[in-house]
Amino acid sequence: MAVEVDIKALLEAGVHFGHKTSRWHPKMAPYIHSKRQESHIIDLTKTVEGLDKALPFLTKVAASGKQVLFVGTKKQAKDIVRTTAEKVNQPFVTERWIGGMLTNSTTVNQQIKKLKDLEKRMESGDLEKRYNKLEVQRFQEEIIALNSKYGGIKDLNGKLGAVIVTDIIADANAVREAKTLGVPVIGIVDTNANPDDVDYVVAGNDDAIKGISLMLDYFAQAVAEGAGSAKTADQQEEK
Repeated sequence: MAVEVDIKALLEAGVHFGHKTSRWHPKMAPYIHSKRQESHIIDLTKTVEGLDKALPFLTKVAASGKQVLFVGTKKQAKDIVRTTAEKVNQPFVTERWIGGMLTNSTTVNQQIKKLKDLEKRMESGDLEKRYNKLEVQRFQEEIIALNSKYGGIKDLNGKLGAVIVTDIIADANAVREAKTLGVPVIGIVDTNANPDDVDYVVAGNDDAIKGISLMLDYFAQAVAEGAGSAKTADQQEEK
């Protein structure tokens, strides 16, 4: 069952409010409805069109067993992004994007291996047996620091099917690296951004918490639907 987009809900969440007209990017012209008090108003019919393309694609990605990376490092987005990704068991980046997070897998994988190893040794009590309290405390601090950087992607399995970016300017590096690897990008694109590097443009306010939350909920529903059908297929195969 496809995810249904409610244009009224988008309106109520303020998804249509763009930036000041002085800050607009000309390439967003097709997605702009009008001007109001020196600000652009996004055409929500275009937002619905964008979602209607992006959501079935996300369902297809999840159904194929590939992962979807949720990215949102901006203050107002990070908690919602993390909660949404965790809800559908997908990787996420909500702290600073580390250069090479996708393109330099060797270095990143080494750091993740180190993090998992330290966590395992901390949990088993191995570190406590071998080191004094101060040293154990330092290991704990290292675990926290590594989790802050890599915690959201430590279960990334190498099968990345799409990247969702909630602000393509704030997280331009995520868009760039996905593009380098040929991984499709779904982006919430406000009126001040260049949509050229985004494969699935969802025109919308990338600052309003309500709007970001609503669109992420649509993305999550689409991912959950695909993951559910993949699980059913696996169960049938087992039979």
